[in-house]
Parts: sequence; structure tokens; C-alpha cells
Amino acid sequence: MKRYNYIWAAVCLTSFLLTSCNDDFLERYPTDEVSNETFWNTENDLMVYNNSLYHLALTDHEVPILHGHNNGFSSYYGSYYFLDGFSDNLAPRNDRHTFFQQVRAGKQLVPNSPQWFGYRGWGFVRAINVGMDNYDKAAISEEAKNKYKAEARLLRGWFYAEKVQKFGDVPWVETELNIDSEQLFAARMPREEAMDKVLADLDFATTHLPDDWGDGNEPGRLNRWAALAIKSRLCLFEGTWRKYHGGSNPEMWLAEAAEAAKEVMDNSPYALYNTGNPDTDFNAYMRILDLSGNPEVMVWRRYQLGIFTNVVQGYFGYTGGATKSFVEDFLATDGLPITLSPNYKGDDTFEDVFENRDPRLRQTILHPDDTEMYKYDRADGREYPRIVGMPGGFTTETGYHIIKHYNADDMIGKAYNTSETPAIILRFGEVLLNYAEAKAELGEISQGDLDISINLLRDRVAMPHLTLDPPMDPRYANDGVSSLIVEIRRERRVELFLEGFRYKDLKRWKQGKKLESPDLGIRWNAENQARFAGAIVETSEDPETGKTYIDVYKGTDWENPTFDEGKNYLWPLPLDDLAQNPQLQQNPGYN
Repeated sequence: MKRYNYIWAAVCLTSFLLTSCNDDFLERYPTDEVSNETFWNTENDLMVYNNSLYHLALTDHEVPILHGHNNGFSSYYGSYYFLDGFSDNLAPRNDRHTFFQQVRAGKQLVPNSPQWFGYRGWGFVRAINVGMDNYDKAAISEEAKNKYKAEARLLRGWFYAEKVQKFGDVPWVETELNIDSEQLFAARMPREEAMDKVLADLDFATTHLPDDWGDGNEPGRLNRWAALAIKSRLCLFEGTWRKYHGGSNPEMWLAEAAEAAKEVMDNSPYALYNTGNPDTDFNAYMRILDLSGNPEVMVWRRYQLGIFTNVVQGYFGYTGGATKSFVEDFLATDGLPITLSPNYKGDDTFEDVFENRDPRLRQTILHPDDTEMYKYDRADGREYPRIVGMPGGFTTETGYHIIKHYNADDMIGKAYNTSETPAIILRFGEVLLNYAEAKAELGEISQGDLDISINLLRDRVAMPHLTLDPPMDPRYANDGVSSLIVEIRRERRVELFLEGFRYKDLKRWKQGKKLESPDLGIRWNAENQARFAGAIVETSEDPETGKTYIDVYKGTDWENPTFDEGKNYLWPLPLDDLAQNPQLQQNPGYN
């Protein structure tokens, strides 16, 4: 409680400083209250100010970088879990997730005002820049000041990179503005120029942040290892974007991504969570409330009753369930894609889907035999899976219930909207994936590189190792990349499902056309029709196999998804912002 009160005091202080008078003719200041002129003195002052930046970043739909579950009821859409609804991983049908459906189907509307996770949050940048304009006033060492500058610059660079990923060119601001500042009405900075500034912020952060703030990471401040992990993520995006969309020097960005990831892998105190149990280790630590001391979790957000809570566990039904496309990407236990493996049993029955598959599948999607173990749904005693139309319990649109993050104990006996499910913001497993992909895209990956990255993830679940020349999955033969990159991308999809990556990954790989495939669910044969009596579904025939599956969006506005290559890789700017500053100009295709 003390820590949260401290942060709240900090944000109140920041609000005052952001609105305080800057007139230089004032010569005397009250001695019994805080002012901008008297505040910036000690290291503690800088720490308190930066605490408020973390508080501002708690509003995930405004500042979607340290992305958690948002607060309270708004976690029904604000959670990073739900970002996969923009992609082919999930099939949300709930009206509250219409925005996800619009983007997924290529029918995003030009908004009047900023949308969720969109063209908003600029007050966060202003707060950072106020700090940057004042940190040097403190009578402390340059080394101490640089720690807090580095913290602020990491947040600023991350924020701007996220905006570049969505909108391309951005209005870069790096000093405090007032209502008369000409820069308020300036044109957007070209994305490559803006990303150079992002890289400068990231480099400063990885140089000056401490390896350990001494806060125990329970949870704590962003340290140098977190900064390196963030840098690996952002540089990988930029490098692959430039490689596949066109742009200067993609190799530099990919090399920066690989180097940052390798530093974390070689020298940080983090490692994969692994107790030696391949049947539980993948999701065990994702379904508990206290992540303190977990070796894999680099940055996380704590939720605490009476202070900051969510209701995210109760809204898994809003995801619509996982898709057939996602489920089919899990390899067979021989390490081969299901299109090539003799071990794959098919999907005639629901249980067949799980037979001889990567153990992560059963730790991601609910197997009927695991219902009691997971106390699904809050140990209600029903048989699962359950499909929309069936009475009672959790239902899905696809038939594939998500179990990866499910924690019944965070709902049983608790009042509505008081859940404490934590948010994992950065984990070591992603760093391994970033490294392998960057090295592969550079064309310089070795078997040794795979063994210290992808194959550590496979070891955790007792899967065969990835080699440099895997067979090509026929489903991806026309993607224009090597079979090795296909498998690294597959590993990323499987490992990072429901962690907010898939939509951005498809965009940076220039694979938006994959979003034109319909979202299908489980096989809808005579056996399943009888088994799931009462289900209300539409179906379609898979043109490749002739088999019939649930077709989630058939008969809706999202039945025929499209992806305009000249438009949909970027989001539209809000009309209100364009009216206030015509120099911003709308992104192509949205006029």
C-alpha cells in the first residue's frame, strides 16, 4: 500500500508541475508548497517525478507500451491479451470488441477522435519532456542524473516507436511546449528520421540505466536489461519493416536487435522458467498472482485488491476463442508441421487435435480432460469445450478455449472487478525469439545460435531441436522466405500467443494478406454436431481439404475480410487532429 500511495503522490506532483506557471518574472516562491522552480533539487526529487511517468503509463489504451490489463472494468478491452483480436489468432464476436473486428477485417473507419491504442497519449510525452527540461537543475552527480534521464528517454523512445509502427510519420517533440509553440502545428517527422531519434533514446537508456535499481523487481523500475530487451524488440520491428516494405539500412537495425538480445542472453540474471516438467512449465508461471523472483519475468505489473484490480479472467469469452489457423501451427511431436508429419492424427474428434503435438498446445488450449485440473469455469462441473448457444458456463465461438493464462483462483470467491491477475510485460523468452529472428534475417545464423535461443524454448517442452534446414511447410511455401524463417516465425506465434505480438508481426513481415483468410473453428462433422448439441454456428468447407469447420464470421459484416496493401499497414489519423493541424495529413487510402 505504501508504494502505491507514493506513486499517487508523485502523479499529483507531476500534474502540478505540468500546469505550473513558468513566468520568469516571479522572484519569490512559497516555502510551504511545491513549485517547478523549487522542486528539482535532489535525487529523490527525480525519482519521485519518474514514478509519475510509470503511473501515467498505467492507462494502457492511452499509452500502450508497458501494456497490462488496464484498470477495472476497462480491462475487458484494454488487456494485452486481447490485442491478438486484431489478428488471425482470435475470433472475437462480442459487440464490445467491434473495433478489433473492424481492424481484423480491413474495415477500420477513420475516427473523429483517437481510438483505443491509437493516436493519443501525447500528454505522456509532454510529461517526459518536462522532466528532460529540468533534471539538470538537481545538485547531484551527472551519473545520478543520467539514470533518470535514461529512464525517461527509454519510455519516450518506446512510446514513439509504437506510434511509428501504427502511423508511420510522427510529430516528434522533445521539449516542453506551451499553447503558443509553433511546433504544435508542425508537419509529421518522416518515420526514418523519427526512428533515428528513437534509437538515440534507446542507446542512451542502455548506456546509463543501472543493471539493478535495488528494488527487487517485485515489480520494479525499468533496468538496463529491460532497456536492452525493449531495444531488441523495437529494432527487430524496424529492421524487418525496412527489409520487407522498403527502407534504408535494414541490416543496421537487425544487427542492433541481435546485439541487444545477445547482451541480455549472455550477461543478465534472467533465464527461462524451467522446472523440468514439459507438461506444465510453459504456462505454470503465467497463471499465478505473484511473479516475484521468477527468472523469466523481466518486467511485470502487480494488481492488488483495493488499489489496482482488473476483471480480465472473466472476459476470456470476449476473445471468441483461438482459431483453427493458430491451432494448426503447433508442430507434431516429431518436430514436423502437421502437413508433413505421419504422427498427426487429424481433427475428426476434438481430442485427436491434441494427440502427438507440441506440449504447448495443451497448455494453451483447454483439453477436455484438463477441465477439472484448471477448475474451468471456476470449477462449475460442466463438460468443456462449450460453444456459443450451449447453455451455461464459458462458451467460445471457435470451440478452442484459451487456458494459457487462466487462473480460476483469481475469480472464485471474489467480487466482480476485483481480480489481481498480473501482467507480464517483458519476458526472457521473447528475447530469445528476437535474437534468432534477427540473426536469421541477417543471413548469418548458425546452429549454435539456434541452440542458445529457439532450442532452449523447445527444450522446456521436450520438443525436437530446430536445425538450419528444416523441411518447408507447404502452407508457407509462397511466403517468399526460407523454411528456417518460416519455422522461427511459427515458433514466435506459438510461444507468444495472447501476448500482443501477432498483429504487429504480420505487419512488419508484410504478410497482411494472411488476414484475408476466414477465421475458422473446430471440425463440424456429425460427431461434433452431436457432441455439442445446442451450439449455434455457421459453417464453411475448407477448399483445400473439403472438410467442414465452424466459420465464425459467416453472415456478419466481417465475413469477407480484406487487406489493402496500400492502406492497411498503417492506421488512420483522427479527423479532429487533422482539423486542428492540417499539416499532419492523412495516411494513404483513408481520405
